[in-house]
Amino acid sequence: MLMDASSSKNTQKITKTIQENTTIRRPHRAQAPQKGGPRSNEDILSTEVQLIDAEGENHGTVSIERARELAVEQGLDLVEISPNNNPPICKILDFGKYKFQAQKKAAEARKKQKTQSVKEIKMRPNIDTHDYDVKMRAVEKFLGEGDKVKVTLRFRGREMAHMELGMQLLVKVKEQLVDIAKVEAEPKLEGRQMMMVVSPIK
Repeated sequence: MLMDASSSKNTQKITKTIQENTTIRRPHRAQAPQKGGPRSNEDILSTEVQLIDAEGENHGTVSIERARELAVEQGLDLVEISPNNNPPICKILDFGKYKFQAQKKAAEARKKQKTQSVKEIKMRPNIDTHDYDVKMRAVEKFLGEGDKVKVTLRFRGREMAHMELGMQLLVKVKEQLVDIAKVEAEPKLEGRQMMMVVSPIK
């Protein structure tokens, strides 16, 4: 009976060791990182491609090996520009330059999609030269970013008797911005405020 108990314990020990080793040796499957942009050179998976050379000439369907050889001979890259085509369309070009141009186009598209907002700059009719210059730099910055700017003058107390000062100031603003902005809303008086809206020249 003692031998049977000892044998049973040894069997359990061996089974546990096998299980532990099996667990330790189980391979870990990590997902391959996804690369952004089109495939190029050795990353192109198709065995045949429709090849367009650096001059834009279509060579028809060639083997991927031949396409890579031609790219290497010209000191350029083989880039898959239309992966859904059958076979995929590949072009011989400078991949670095291609990526730069693609990024530039994307940035321009984002810039065009930017929502134009209206920024407000407040001034006093009797603003001093230093404050005026600071305010105008802010106006020019907003216009440079593609935003409209509403210039608002607020009159207080006896300043209401001198509306012409406000008009003169807004005319000065308009003349200073003539090269970078157009007047969208001419100066007008609303209660104790006089305002003008300018927008960037596109």
